[in-house]
Amino acid sequence: MSHRRLETRPMIVCVKTLLLFYTFIFWVTGVVLLCVGLWWRFVLGPYMLLISGGPSDGPYVLMGTGAAIMVFGLFGCFATCRGRSWMLKLYVAFLSLVFMTELIAGISGFVFRHEIKGTFLTSYSDAVRRYDGRSDVSLAVDGVQRRLHCCGVYNYTSWFSSVYFPLGGVPVSCCVSLSDCRGDDLRNTTMAPHKVYKQGCYQLVTSFLEINMGVIAGVTFGIAFSQVVGMSLACCLSRFINNNQYEMV
Repeated sequence: MSHRRLETRPMIVCVKTLLLFYTFIFWVTGVVLLCVGLWWRFVLGPYMLLISGGPSDGPYVLMGTGAAIMVFGLFGCFATCRGRSWMLKLYVAFLSLVFMTELIAGISGFVFRHEIKGTFLTSYSDAVRRYDGRSDVSLAVDGVQRRLHCCGVYNYTSWFSSVYFPLGGVPVSCCVSLSDCRGDDLRNTTMAPHKVYKQGCYQLVTSFLEINMGVIAGVTFGIAFSQVVGMSLACCLSRFINNNQYEMV
């Protein structure tokens, strides 16, 4: 038995080293997911508000998952160093849960990115038609138009049929130059086209979201499948411990 332990010991040291290295990478992926969630919340937030009509839970799920990964990453490091079987099994259970969560999120992201165009066309057209310059959805419309340098759904003429146009004209967020955008000009269907962006927001936003949702889904998939490596290493180390094939030091 002693001879078997001496032969197995280098293998166990190797597995522990690999698991510690993986756990560090796992902790880093938690930081990545947390950052992606924050980016989604503050950069993609206005676009998602226009699609769903309300705040999305997606960024909070990513931020929560990232924070949990960071905590359990530290736990995984502690469990590996201590070499306790029950700790390693708990770590494997958490990795399995994270794997399933991220796999579902990644699939949802890829499915959602192909449904964006139809959903966004309906919701954004309604947001333009009901625009009042004060509601959260209206402010999201302004943010999109300023950020992407676009105006209206397909073009600036979308605003001519909005309830806001008779009093406010085309929103100031459409203006190419704020210093050359007067209220009278924006209410004039002849002058307004010379003051605002010509390109509509629909095509720009859908392209922007498809690309970025694809990035989020791809990152989530990649992190999810990396969990398989960690589960395999942790299970292997736990099995060696349970079989008493080496002495803990």
